[in-house]
Amino acid sequence: MKKTILALIFAATLVSCDSTSGLTSQASTAASLLGSLSSNSTVQQITTLFNLLDTDNNEEISSSEAIGSVSENFDVLDTNNNSSLNLSELTGLLDLL
Repeated sequence: MKKTILALIFAATLVSCDSTSGLTSQASTAASLLGSLSSNSTVQQITTLFNLLDTDNNEEISSSEAIGSVSENFDVLDTNNNSSLNLSELTGLLDLL
């Protein structure tokens, strides 16, 4: 429930900003997916989340692209300490759920 509320707050905040509609839609979708993740989540869902968060399409998620529990656990997930997350590192989010 807490994740869902945070996802909704995040989405509402994005909608109120003057950002482009495509980016807002993408971030809103990412927030929604992030809020729905559970211990039963799959690698495919994490892959979808990764693609939504990687807004500059450089195959890495920077701390500025991270939201929610990805942002909160960024340092734990960044196992190679290069200040970005690759898909393998983001998959570690499943262990935190």
